[in-house]
Amino acid sequence: MKENNYIRYRKLKAFANSCCFYLCRIFSIKRNLISVCTFEGKGGFGCNPKYLVQELHKRNPKYEFVWFVNKSSWEKQFPDYIKKVPNTLWSRAYWLTRSKVWIDNYRKPYGTCKRKGQYYLNVNHYTIGIKCTGLWRGEGFSKMAYLVSKNDSDLIDDLVIDSDWCEEVSPKGLVYGGTYQKTGAPRCDVLYGDRSGLKKLFRDRHHLPQDAKVLLFAPTFREGAEDGKRFVFSELWTIDFKRLIDNLEKKFGGTWYVCVRVHPQLAPTFQEYKNPDVQDRIIDESQADDLYEILAGMDAYISDYSSACFEAGFAHIPVFLYADDIQRYANDRGALMWNLATDPRDCIGNNKVMTPGFDVKLPFTLASDNEQLEKDIMEFDQEKYDKVLDEFHEKVGLVFDGCASEKLARNIGMHEAL
Repeated sequence: MKENNYIRYRKLKAFANSCCFYLCRIFSIKRNLISVCTFEGKGGFGCNPKYLVQELHKRNPKYEFVWFVNKSSWEKQFPDYIKKVPNTLWSRAYWLTRSKVWIDNYRKPYGTCKRKGQYYLNVNHYTIGIKCTGLWRGEGFSKMAYLVSKNDSDLIDDLVIDSDWCEEVSPKGLVYGGTYQKTGAPRCDVLYGDRSGLKKLFRDRHHLPQDAKVLLFAPTFREGAEDGKRFVFSELWTIDFKRLIDNLEKKFGGTWYVCVRVHPQLAPTFQEYKNPDVQDRIIDESQADDLYEILAGMDAYISDYSSACFEAGFAHIPVFLYADDIQRYANDRGALMWNLATDPRDCIGNNKVMTPGFDVKLPFTLASDNEQLEKDIMEFDQEKYDKVLDEFHEKVGLVFDGCASEKLARNIGMHEAL
């Protein structure tokens, strides 16, 4: 009864919100205006929209961009050619109603309305992943979440994906039955080919020697809901950074640093971590807007369930998964895209319920404690790893050629004749 009352309230609110969009139709569509948003206004100049907007601006400086930003994120910096606007109801109604093109990596708020002649490109913020989403979550996917997802999916003209895998998963995972742009993810363009310039940029910014080795530790973003209110899970990390650094230096040589990127709301929790033995080897990038420019400068990567592990794999960066709560996390999510909780840790297959068209193995090792992580690092073989990744990418039908932003920018121009 409580949930039904909440849904009725949200539907009434959505109707009221939609009225604002209809009222704003007194303004005409501006053909060169493009509206952009990341992570419901919480994100800055990053993820897929960043690289697509950069390419669009390069191709046609006459494009005008507005970027929706929440009050709590207002201090985030954007290029001069982007106009930062409040992510409020009337601001969205005005700017979205006037924009010829919408670009978003998340969901539009319930009650958003699109008018005839507008083009909405959703550049989803993850592609091949470990976590299940949407209807695959079972009871973990609320009726309200379904309504919001379905409303947004009905507005989308094209969804950007990077593989045959995503095409199979999206109908239920994203409650989406429309058309796709299978170009690859724009944010992964920086991972393609020579990354030496971005490696140098990272080391210069943090005053590191140019021959320094850096591992990125980026645990997944975890969010839940209770009584209709969303919250970010706090986490305790059991990974032994001193032991990790020692193992990396023993295996690969050189001097190693650990770059940490946790969710900004959890950054204060990580700042409480104190270990005099490695304090000068820890770099905190939790407040950075763009993960992928950082990832491109890395020599190795560790996460638990983040889809970025696959994207690091696109560039053949060594990836080690470390998850000490697999069974609990699988239960919380309803299920996972991979059989992490049931298969042997060195031979984890895809969940055939969700991906019946594939028979592939997870290309990364999975450790649940520091002993297993040490074993995975010490036994790592780059040549074998490269072969496993090549086979995996072929089986999932990956598109990764460093040209995603260019393809999408060209498609937007051709589609709308801006």
